[in-house]
Amino acid sequence: MSPTSPEPVAPLASTGPYPPGEARTGIAALSPRYQVGVALALAVVAIGVCVHIGMTFLHVAPANTVTRAHGKAVDDWIYPEFEQNWKLFAPNPLQQNISIQVRAGVRGPDGMTQTTGWYDLSAEDGRAIDGNLLPSHTQQNELRRAWDFFVATHDSENRPVGLRGSLSESYLRRILVLRLGRDDAVRAATGSSGVIERVQVRSRTSNVPPPEWSREKVSMTPSYRELPWWRVPQDEARGGVR
Repeated sequence: MSPTSPEPVAPLASTGPYPPGEARTGIAALSPRYQVGVALALAVVAIGVCVHIGMTFLHVAPANTVTRAHGKAVDDWIYPEFEQNWKLFAPNPLQQNISIQVRAGVRGPDGMTQTTGWYDLSAEDGRAIDGNLLPSHTQQNELRRAWDFFVATHDSENRPVGLRGSLSESYLRRILVLRLGRDDAVRAATGSSGVIERVQVRSRTSNVPPPEWSREKVSMTPSYRELPWWRVPQDEARGGVR
Protein backbone atom coordinates (compact mmCIF):
# COMPACT_ATOMS: atom_id res chain seq x y z
CA MET A 1 0.00 0.00 0.00
CA SER A 2 1.29 3.45 -0.89
CA PRO A 3 2.28 5.58 2.11
CA THR A 4 0.17 8.40 0.72
CA SER A 5 -3.04 6.37 0.29
CA PRO A 6 -5.81 7.23 2.80
CA GLU A 7 -6.83 4.56 5.22
CA PRO A 8 -10.32 3.10 4.64
CA VAL A 9 -12.99 4.62 6.91
CA ALA A 10 -15.63 2.35 8.45
CA PRO A 11 -19.26 3.44 7.84
CA LEU A 12 -21.05 5.14 10.73
CA ALA A 13 -23.27 2.84 12.70
CA SER A 14 -27.00 3.64 12.68
CA THR A 15 -28.23 5.09 15.99
CA GLY A 16 -31.85 4.09 15.61
CA PRO A 17 -34.46 2.32 13.51
CA TYR A 18 -34.71 5.26 11.07
CA PRO A 19 -32.27 5.51 8.13
CA PRO A 20 -29.81 8.40 8.31
CA GLY A 21 -31.30 11.64 7.09
CA GLU A 22 -34.98 10.56 7.45
CA ALA A 23 -36.89 12.87 9.82
CA ARG A 24 -39.11 11.29 12.43
CA THR A 25 -42.76 12.41 12.45
CA GLY A 26 -45.78 12.09 14.68
CA ILE A 27 -45.42 10.75 18.18
CA ALA A 28 -42.04 9.28 17.27
CA ALA A 29 -40.68 12.81 16.87
CA LEU A 30 -41.36 13.55 20.53
CA SER A 31 -38.93 12.92 23.30
CA PRO A 32 -39.45 9.72 25.33
CA ARG A 33 -40.99 11.68 28.20
CA TYR A 34 -43.63 13.25 25.95
CA GLN A 35 -44.24 9.94 24.21
CA VAL A 36 -45.17 8.43 27.58
CA GLY A 37 -47.50 11.37 28.27
CA VAL A 38 -49.27 11.00 24.92
CA ALA A 39 -49.64 7.26 25.43
CA LEU A 40 -51.21 7.82 28.85
CA ALA A 41 -53.61 10.45 27.43
CA LEU A 42 -54.72 8.11 24.65
CA ALA A 43 -55.24 5.34 27.17
CA VAL A 44 -57.43 7.61 29.33
CA VAL A 45 -59.52 8.63 26.29
CA ALA A 46 -59.92 5.00 25.22
CA ILE A 47 -61.04 3.99 28.71
CA GLY A 48 -63.50 6.89 28.84
CA VAL A 49 -65.01 5.93 25.47
CA CYS A 50 -65.35 2.30 26.54
CA VAL A 51 -67.01 3.30 29.82
CA HIS A 52 -69.45 5.62 28.04
CA ILE A 53 -70.40 2.98 25.47
CA GLY A 54 -70.87 0.44 28.25
CA MET A 55 -73.04 2.80 30.34
CA THR A 56 -75.18 3.70 27.30
CA PHE A 57 -75.66 0.04 26.45
CA LEU A 58 -76.73 -0.78 30.02
CA HIS A 59 -79.12 2.18 30.00
CA VAL A 60 -80.95 1.16 26.82
CA ALA A 61 -80.74 -2.60 27.33
CA PRO A 62 -83.53 -4.56 29.06
CA ALA A 63 -83.29 -4.91 32.83
CA ASN A 64 -80.55 -7.30 33.89
CA THR A 65 -78.42 -8.23 36.90
CA VAL A 66 -75.94 -5.40 36.35
CA THR A 67 -78.58 -2.68 36.00
CA ARG A 68 -80.42 -3.94 39.08
CA ALA A 69 -77.24 -3.72 41.14
CA HIS A 70 -75.80 -0.53 39.66
CA GLY A 71 -78.83 1.22 38.17
CA LYS A 72 -78.23 4.46 40.09
CA ALA A 73 -74.64 4.72 38.84
CA VAL A 74 -75.82 4.19 35.27
CA ASP A 75 -78.54 6.86 35.62
CA ASP A 76 -76.08 9.32 37.17
CA TRP A 77 -73.80 8.87 34.18
CA ILE A 78 -76.55 9.16 31.54
CA TYR A 79 -78.77 11.94 32.86
CA PRO A 80 -79.24 14.63 31.79
CA GLU A 81 -76.68 15.05 29.00
CA PHE A 82 -76.95 11.60 27.40
CA GLU A 83 -80.63 10.83 27.89
CA GLN A 84 -82.09 8.13 25.66
CA ASN A 85 -85.82 7.61 25.16
CA TRP A 86 -85.75 4.29 23.33
CA LYS A 87 -84.91 0.77 24.35
CA LEU A 88 -82.49 -1.51 22.57
CA PHE A 89 -84.07 -4.89 21.71
CA ALA A 90 -87.40 -3.56 23.04
CA PRO A 91 -89.66 -6.56 23.81
CA ASN A 92 -92.77 -4.44 23.15
CA PRO A 93 -92.11 -2.05 20.26
CA LEU A 94 -94.64 0.69 19.58
CA GLN A 95 -97.53 -0.76 17.60
CA GLN A 96 -99.82 2.26 17.54
CA ASN A 97 -100.09 5.48 15.61
CA ILE A 98 -100.86 8.46 17.85
CA SER A 99 -101.81 11.78 16.29
CA ILE A 100 -102.46 15.03 18.12
CA GLN A 101 -105.41 17.12 16.98
CA VAL A 102 -106.57 20.54 18.12
CA ARG A 103 -109.44 22.95 17.62
CA ALA A 104 -109.86 26.50 18.82
CA GLY A 105 -112.45 29.02 19.88
CA VAL A 106 -111.60 32.23 18.01
CA ARG A 107 -113.13 35.63 18.75
CA GLY A 108 -113.66 37.69 15.61
CA PRO A 109 -113.74 41.48 15.16
CA ASP A 110 -117.50 41.42 15.77
CA GLY A 111 -117.00 39.94 19.23
CA MET A 112 -118.53 36.58 18.29
CA THR A 113 -116.62 33.39 19.09
CA GLN A 114 -116.28 30.81 16.35
CA THR A 115 -115.19 27.20 16.94
CA THR A 116 -112.90 25.80 14.28
CA GLY A 117 -112.78 22.24 13.07
CA TRP A 118 -110.19 19.73 14.23
CA TYR A 119 -106.67 20.21 12.84
CA ASP A 120 -104.36 17.19 12.75
CA LEU A 121 -101.02 18.70 13.75
CA SER A 122 -99.24 15.32 13.71
CA ALA A 123 -100.29 14.82 10.09
CA GLU A 124 -98.85 18.24 9.23
CA ASP A 125 -95.54 17.27 10.82
CA GLY A 126 -95.60 13.96 8.95
CA ARG A 127 -96.06 15.69 5.60
CA ALA A 128 -93.18 18.06 6.41
CA ILE A 129 -90.89 15.15 7.29
CA ASP A 130 -91.88 12.79 4.47
CA GLY A 131 -89.21 12.88 1.77
CA ASN A 132 -87.14 15.44 3.66
CA LEU A 133 -83.52 14.35 3.97
CA LEU A 134 -82.88 16.83 6.80
CA PRO A 135 -86.13 17.26 8.76
CA SER A 136 -86.04 19.65 11.67
CA HIS A 137 -85.91 18.42 15.24
CA THR A 138 -89.01 20.52 15.97
CA GLN A 139 -91.08 18.78 13.32
CA GLN A 140 -89.99 15.37 14.52
CA ASN A 141 -90.19 15.71 18.28
CA GLU A 142 -91.69 18.93 19.68
CA LEU A 143 -95.37 17.97 19.56
CA ARG A 144 -94.77 14.30 20.33
CA ARG A 145 -92.60 14.99 23.36
CA ALA A 146 -95.05 17.63 24.65
CA TRP A 147 -97.88 15.10 24.51
CA ASP A 148 -95.75 12.42 26.18
CA PHE A 149 -94.92 14.95 28.91
CA PHE A 150 -98.63 15.67 29.46
CA VAL A 151 -99.63 11.99 29.56
CA ALA A 152 -96.83 11.18 32.02
CA THR A 153 -98.00 13.89 34.45
CA HIS A 154 -101.78 13.25 34.29
CA ASP A 155 -104.05 10.36 35.16
CA SER A 156 -106.68 8.79 32.89
CA GLU A 157 -109.16 11.49 33.95
CA ASN A 158 -106.75 14.22 32.78
CA ARG A 159 -106.07 15.34 36.34
CA PRO A 160 -102.51 16.48 37.07
CA VAL A 161 -100.35 14.12 39.10
CA GLY A 162 -97.39 15.71 40.86
CA LEU A 163 -95.90 19.17 40.66
CA ARG A 164 -95.21 19.15 36.92
CA GLY A 165 -98.82 18.72 35.85
CA SER A 166 -99.56 22.42 35.40
CA LEU A 167 -96.21 22.91 33.67
CA SER A 168 -96.99 20.22 31.09
CA GLU A 169 -100.42 21.77 30.43
CA SER A 170 -98.90 25.21 29.88
CA TYR A 171 -96.17 23.83 27.63
CA LEU A 172 -98.60 21.88 25.44
CA ARG A 173 -101.09 24.76 25.26
CA ARG A 174 -98.44 27.23 24.10
CA ILE A 175 -97.30 24.90 21.34
CA LEU A 176 -100.90 24.50 20.15
CA VAL A 177 -101.56 28.25 20.15
CA LEU A 178 -98.37 28.98 18.23
CA ARG A 179 -99.15 26.29 15.67
CA LEU A 180 -102.71 27.54 15.20
CA GLY A 181 -101.47 31.12 14.85
CA ARG A 182 -99.25 30.05 11.95
CA ASP A 183 -101.87 27.86 10.29
CA ASP A 184 -103.17 29.27 6.99
CA ALA A 185 -106.51 27.48 7.36
CA VAL A 186 -107.16 29.09 10.74
CA ARG A 187 -106.26 32.55 9.46
CA ALA A 188 -108.48 32.07 6.43
CA ALA A 189 -111.43 30.90 8.56
CA THR A 190 -111.17 33.91 10.88
CA GLY A 191 -110.20 36.54 8.32
CA SER A 192 -106.69 36.83 9.80
CA SER A 193 -108.07 39.09 12.51
CA GLY A 194 -109.40 36.65 15.10
CA VAL A 195 -107.98 36.13 18.58
CA ILE A 196 -107.66 32.61 19.98
CA GLU A 197 -109.54 32.50 23.29
CA ARG A 198 -109.47 28.79 24.06
CA VAL A 199 -108.14 25.53 22.67
CA GLN A 200 -109.04 21.88 23.01
CA VAL A 201 -106.75 18.98 22.22
CA ARG A 202 -107.38 15.31 21.65
CA SER A 203 -105.32 12.31 20.67
CA ARG A 204 -106.31 9.78 18.06
CA THR A 205 -104.82 6.32 18.60
CA SER A 206 -105.02 3.56 16.01
CA ASN A 207 -103.30 0.20 15.81
CA VAL A 208 -100.63 -0.44 13.19
CA PRO A 209 -101.96 -3.06 10.75
CA PRO A 210 -100.18 -6.40 11.16
CA PRO A 211 -98.15 -7.73 8.19
CA GLU A 212 -99.97 -9.78 5.58
CA TRP A 213 -98.27 -13.00 6.63
CA SER A 214 -99.32 -12.57 10.27
CA ARG A 215 -102.42 -14.24 11.70
CA GLU A 216 -102.74 -11.57 14.36
CA LYS A 217 -106.11 -9.85 14.49
CA VAL A 218 -106.27 -6.28 15.81
CA SER A 219 -109.03 -3.70 15.89
CA MET A 220 -108.58 -0.91 13.37
CA THR A 221 -111.14 1.33 15.05
CA PRO A 222 -109.39 4.44 16.40
CA SER A 223 -109.81 5.58 19.98
CA TYR A 224 -109.81 9.18 21.18
CA ARG A 225 -108.68 10.91 24.35
CA GLU A 226 -110.31 14.31 24.49
CA LEU A 227 -109.16 16.94 26.98
CA PRO A 228 -111.33 19.76 28.33
CA TRP A 229 -111.16 23.26 26.88
CA TRP A 230 -108.26 25.41 28.04
CA ARG A 231 -108.53 29.17 28.33
CA VAL A 232 -105.69 30.97 26.56
CA PRO A 233 -104.06 33.87 28.47
CA GLN A 234 -104.20 37.19 26.65
CA ASP A 235 -100.45 37.44 26.07
CA GLU A 236 -100.37 34.00 24.47
CA ALA A 237 -103.47 34.69 22.38
CA ARG A 238 -101.88 37.78 20.86
CA GLY A 239 -98.58 36.07 20.14
CA GLY A 240 -96.67 37.29 23.19
CA VAL A 241 -95.06 33.88 23.70
CA ARG A 242 -92.40 32.80 21.23
